Amino acid sequence: MKVLIVDDEKPARDRLLRMISSLDGYEVAGQADNGQKAIEVTTSSQVDIVLMDIRMPGLDGIQAALHLSELKQPPAVIFTTAYSDHALEAFKTHAVDYLLKPVKKDHLLSALQAAQKPTRAQSEQTGEVLSGIEARQHICARVRGNLILVKIEDIYYFQADQKYVTVRHRDGEVLIEDALKNLEKEFGDRFVRIHRNALINLRFLAGMRAQDDGQYVRFNEIDDTLEISRRHLPSIRKIIKNL
Repeated sequence: MKVLIVDDEKPARDRLLRMISSLDGYEVAGQADNGQKAIEVTTSSQVDIVLMDIRMPGLDGIQAALHLSELKQPPAVIFTTAYSDHALEAFKTHAVDYLLKPVKKDHLLSALQAAQKPTRAQSEQTGEVLSGIEARQHICARVRGNLILVKIEDIYYFQADQKYVTVRHRDGEVLIEDALKNLEKEFGDRFVRIHRNALINLRFLAGMRAQDDGQYVRFNEIDDTLEISRRHLPSIRKIIKNL
């Protein structure tokens, strides 16, 4: 089994490396010092298990694990941390185990053995989001082979077109493969559906505009307009009235 070690402290990575190297059947596939690098390594090479610290600069372990759980072949995630106050939050990401530092070798071995069984994330359909999981703070997308992280607060809207969803944000747009219904479930407190193919960020909603073929929403900061379906028109009018 190939294991990725993720921790922003080199001594912690070195300690885990020594322990894993002494165990039969496990191989260290690489190391990373933050969540974004962990995603990059996992998506570009074969990784079966990720040993993930939680408190790291940039993208932390919780957010990185949420992104990893949505891969077509997600790795099993085991958290290693000095703090016990993140346990419940960690398991909402489908983590296999939660090990407190300093990690003991017998505890590590038990967690690695448990990680060889199919996880909840691995058994779900791609992109499915379970209720109760904390919403992501970023959307992860690949652009010309590079990993792009888009802050949710910078997204104007999601618009579905067949198997892809366009994410329109402050720096342009990217394509992702998430299902619109799952995005609505995850971000329903900040986004509202205006059409069967579109969700808009409420913070950027500026109003409506009538055109010959129907009603369209207007946005702050950008000139884009999106059609409002008849079904959703009453609720959007109510929201705009209360702006």
